[in-house]
Amino acid sequence: MEHPTVSFVIPCYRLAHLLPECINSILSQSFSDFEVLIMDDCSPDNTEEVANSFQDSRIKHIRNSVNLGSLRNYNKGITLSQGKYIWLISADDYLRQPYILQRYVELLDKNPQIGYTFCSGIGVRNQQETEILDYSTYSDRNEIIDGHSFVKKLLSYNMVLAPSVLARRECYEKIGLYPVNVVWAGIPIDFVWGGDWYMWLLFALYYDVGYFAEPMVCYREHDLSMTNTVTQEKVENCWAAEVAVLWMVRQRAVELGLRKISRDCLFTVASYYARHCVSKSYQWLERSSRSTLTIDQFENSLQLITNCEKERSWIRARVFTEMADLFYSQGDPLSARKWYLAGLRNDPLMAQVYAKTLLLSLGGPGNYARRFFRSLLKPD
Repeated sequence: MEHPTVSFVIPCYRLAHLLPECINSILSQSFSDFEVLIMDDCSPDNTEEVANSFQDSRIKHIRNSVNLGSLRNYNKGITLSQGKYIWLISADDYLRQPYILQRYVELLDKNPQIGYTFCSGIGVRNQQETEILDYSTYSDRNEIIDGHSFVKKLLSYNMVLAPSVLARRECYEKIGLYPVNVVWAGIPIDFVWGGDWYMWLLFALYYDVGYFAEPMVCYREHDLSMTNTVTQEKVENCWAAEVAVLWMVRQRAVELGLRKISRDCLFTVASYYARHCVSKSYQWLERSSRSTLTIDQFENSLQLITNCEKERSWIRARVFTEMADLFYSQGDPLSARKWYLAGLRNDPLMAQVYAKTLLLSLGGPGNYARRFFRSLLKPD
């Protein structure tokens, strides 16, 4: 098949036992103009046998001679694909509805300003569908989202479920593939964590985004998943990758002259630094791990990523005051006061922080007043 409308790129490593469900969910689609590239990353199992068991000319098995690793395997599959639109879906995930591809293609065909579309998803554990994944729900209705507005939302956390995304080929060709060999702030970064988030943010700087509220894909949660490997075995990479994503997106926003998004990136990067300095938890299945960044590590990274002392002081002030907020919420007023004062030393013009410090010194009545003022600020 030459130049199909859609290319499914399926990276597969040690997932041969789950591959049939993924492929069958694609073959059952009502829209049939597609190719399927099974990217076998030198898997030690019977991936080749499973792939060849499908008697369909649209399916191609491509086995790497050596293990490339996740991101290079993604990029190779994207480069080899021929479709106008590209769907990157892991072998352990699958499409839940036979009409999802039809809906996606119709939306993208009618709206050339949309770079990619996604939907909410259902979790799968022990071969059973569980529930809608809350973090994958953007809205309760279908939407075409302004790209820059979506960036602001997406900076806070990645709500785009990777196996639910269909993107234009031109997004990858004109804007970029998954970043590899990244060294940020002197630290080698494996973007196996944060790489998808980076791509969705980057694409949204240039395009609008489509969203379907119906959960039409399934995301499998199991011990062999990449998320489990990263958050449980390589958690030290998580803080560096998350902050690097934000800085890299900020750099692109600066290049594009997007000043508001650039500033939003700075606020968000300060928030991520603070969460890791206080200790950020990662939960996967019944396991949890924590990433804790020391103040020295924070300061070293800050020195390496910006030469502007004014910008450093601005970031420090926001990191320290958010750390104080986090300690306050954990019932640790002494640590909260320490970091509020540290924030004010870096930026003495933060009136709200003076108010928080004053209320903190009042003890119980101050806590009551703070809760009262916070309730007034909450939307109805």
